[in-house]
Amino acid sequence: MDTVLIALGSLVLYIVAYRTYGRYLARRIFRIDPDRTAPAVELEDGVDFVPSPKSMVFGHHFTSIAGTGPIVGPAVAVVWGWVPALVWVLVGSIVMGAVHDFGSLIISMRHRGRTIADLAGDVVTPRVRVLFLLVVVMGLWIVLAIFGLVIAVIFRLYPSSVLPVFAQIPIAIGLGVWVRRGGNLIVGGLISVALMYATIWLGANYEWAQLTLPAVITDKVSPVAFWTLILLVYVFFASVLPVQVLLQPRDFINAWQLIVAMGLLLAGLLVARPPIVADAINMTPEPATPGGFVPPFVPFLFVTIACGAISGFHCLVASGCSSRQLRTEGDAQAVGYGAMLTEGFLATLVILACCAGIGLGTVDMDGAYQRWEESMPDLSPDALVVPPFDQFVEDLSYGSTAWHAHYAAWGGDGGLGNNLAPFITGAANCIETLGLPHAFAIAVMGVFVASFAATTLDSATRLQRYVIAELAGAGSMRLTSEELCRACGYTCGGLHATAPCPECGSTERELARENPTNPVSRFFANRYAATSVAVLTAALLALSDVPSKGLAQAGAGGLMLWPVFGATNQLLGGLALLVVTVWLVKQQRPAWVTALPMLFMLAMTGWAIVLLAQGFASAEGKAHLLVVSIAMLALEAWIVIEACVLVRTRPRKVATSSA
Repeated sequence: MDTVLIALGSLVLYIVAYRTYGRYLARRIFRIDPDRTAPAVELEDGVDFVPSPKSMVFGHHFTSIAGTGPIVGPAVAVVWGWVPALVWVLVGSIVMGAVHDFGSLIISMRHRGRTIADLAGDVVTPRVRVLFLLVVVMGLWIVLAIFGLVIAVIFRLYPSSVLPVFAQIPIAIGLGVWVRRGGNLIVGGLISVALMYATIWLGANYEWAQLTLPAVITDKVSPVAFWTLILLVYVFFASVLPVQVLLQPRDFINAWQLIVAMGLLLAGLLVARPPIVADAINMTPEPATPGGFVPPFVPFLFVTIACGAISGFHCLVASGCSSRQLRTEGDAQAVGYGAMLTEGFLATLVILACCAGIGLGTVDMDGAYQRWEESMPDLSPDALVVPPFDQFVEDLSYGSTAWHAHYAAWGGDGGLGNNLAPFITGAANCIETLGLPHAFAIAVMGVFVASFAATTLDSATRLQRYVIAELAGAGSMRLTSEELCRACGYTCGGLHATAPCPECGSTERELARENPTNPVSRFFANRYAATSVAVLTAALLALSDVPSKGLAQAGAGGLMLWPVFGATNQLLGGLALLVVTVWLVKQQRPAWVTALPMLFMLAMTGWAIVLLAQGFASAEGKAHLLVVSIAMLALEAWIVIEACVLVRTRPRKVATSSA
């Protein structure tokens, strides 16, 4: 019964928060104006700036910010107990994460869709802009290098997910064509989701649909390296294509998939009513190996659970992608605040699946419990995946025993398969109580995780393209006062010229972009060039272990920087809140709504980075991580000092045209 109360209670809490605190932020703090011209309308270019329906942007935004973060983070952090994890998700998402996302979205829309990292130069100082962009480049570089590994491991654990994940590409393209030709979005979405679930059914029931790599490939290149390269080629095209061709429709389909999966999981919890079998609080879990390192509960709970509570990556999606697609500010609360609350509810369900659903075992149609390990896929040991139940003995079946079999010791560094298994299996156990076959339930959850990882990879590549261009001084938002004819490109005079174009007679205009004179800036102003740099550097990091392992064993090079990603990501969240806080101070509006979360996140993140640096300093072969940690601390201190000096001077209110 506790699980039912938690699930329904958190849902009600999020609805109330959206209609009270979210509305307060929209009306009193950010002062939403539905009549203000949105960047997607003012700067429509058919590629990045595309006015889109609220539901389409919500789907794109949510699936981009979710990824595997709200799954892996809670699935690891419940080792400290389900109560701290649940409290952090509920409180963090409402008063920190959603405020962070909403604020990033709004100030980007007020400044013609520029990323919050680029805006830091206007809001704080030009030096902060460069420092902020460096933090962003580092974080996105790790994401691009590591998510190929994430998806490859999922493909290996759950081969039934390969076909549905790749089948989403043509289905999404078809949905995009349908919508652009005037088709009903809801009808098209339902058909697309039905087709996607048909591919999941094929993958779950037919061996020929469970795509595995042949030996002729795996003998020469590791599966991880192979899938990483394939996915990087895919995201290159996904990044340079107009957003409405692939990115938006695919994310929209995945949003529907999320709604279905969350609905099934919630229904399963209501039907099964599984008891919570996890420890309520366990601040000192055992190390996985004798003498091994276990991160302290504080501050690492707030770094381990990022997505689902607050995540710095979200500010990039909000300011770099979603702000360029919303057709009115009136949709900003639903996308900026509402999507984060939805992700918080997902993280809540993940906690319940890991702490209650995991204890159900596999239930057959007669309600009899089967052996726990029968619900697991075949997990052969390798360098990347640690079998989570290899110490399981014959007489253990379900309940708290199953939970302790996985969470008896800290497992945050035990491999992706080890971290995902409790959620996928626990969620599948709940779904099975609805009468669905076990293989199908496992396939649904495997596709769910892999699809969200792929959508994050898509968006991260596009964001890295924007950031590289901005860092090189070739950001797409460097505009002149001249207007161009949208039909033929002829220069039609000054701002707001209304006369028909002398070349073609069209009256449709767009602001002209500044033509960079610096050769480097001109090079990176080209989206193909900037995307190529983003993809190639990610490939170099992902395959950086080729010299030591050979191509047949390589593909996990991104893991060399993974230990600092969590802290880097949360540092980015604290810095984004800092920029929004300074902006509110300049606007002479109450800044406490962002200042308090900012102070908390910067303190927790700085503390975590210091502890990480101490650990790296005493470990062999961690010199590169020590250097990165020190650099992150220096960047944080520098940016904070610059902002404090600026705020202390009590700057005048910025012009209302940009506010």
